[in-house]
Amino acid sequence: MAATIIDGKAFAATVREKVAGHVDRLKTDHGVTPGLAVVLVGEDPASQVYVRSKGKMTREVGMKSVEHKLPATVDQGELLKLIDALNNDPEIHGILVQLPLPDHLDETRVVNAVSPAKDVDGFHISNVGLLGTGQKSMVPCTPLGCLMMLRDHHGDLTGMKAVVIGRSNIVGKPMAQLLLGDSCTVTIAHSRTRDLPEVVRRADIVVAAVGRPEMVPGDWIKEGATVIDVGINRIEIGEKTKLVGDVDFDSASERAGAITPVPGGVGPMTIACLLANTVTACCRANGLAEPEGLTA
Repeated sequence: MAATIIDGKAFAATVREKVAGHVDRLKTDHGVTPGLAVVLVGEDPASQVYVRSKGKMTREVGMKSVEHKLPATVDQGELLKLIDALNNDPEIHGILVQLPLPDHLDETRVVNAVSPAKDVDGFHISNVGLLGTGQKSMVPCTPLGCLMMLRDHHGDLTGMKAVVIGRSNIVGKPMAQLLLGDSCTVTIAHSRTRDLPEVVRRADIVVAAVGRPEMVPGDWIKEGATVIDVGINRIEIGEKTKLVGDVDFDSASERAGAITPVPGGVGPMTIACLLANTVTACCRANGLAEPEGLTA
């Protein structure tokens, strides 16, 4: 039986709709408009596309959108000065520094210069520590989107065996922490895990975030398992290119109970969760109840 397709594009639209509703209530009931500032350094074409898309969606849900575009040659001190100004701007509740940064900039220092309360990417070391110890934090957008889709599909995740393939600070590690928080039994695997196929075959939930095109074949997947494919890889087929995930979709969908496609799966959820995090940050800054269904 073919797997159920988890439509991330459609689910992201429902998340943005919820965000818009919360934004409207914040404006009407409290006179507060959530504000998101995005900082782009340089002229990287992919980053420019992402920033435009984020700005467009931010405005569509009724939030304040601010973009700061700096030259690739910007001095680190000047960038840190801008971040400090945004940290102290009461109309800005979320700050996102678009990565990657030019080589002459210290990415770790820049990320950790953002106020943890406004760190809607969830990359600040304070938020990483809070998440790792089960405390309230800002959660990285992609893992949060994966968790939302899993909760929507399964309801209660208690006791499920989950394998996260990939150990990055951006996806793999925070994904594992979120699944632990929902009482899953979690294994973090990676390309050097011994007998990786058998490890994956034991999982009720597989989150693939290793960054290798179609690395996970269908025969690694347990019958009926849920597969969340975070990978976005561009491969060449003849003279054309194609986007594929870290999972071989065709073979995996024959064994999985549910699976996310690439494209149209996890990707759209990332920006939706960025908007959700901004609303959450706004509510926390103003001592208001956090938006239901939009946080971990």
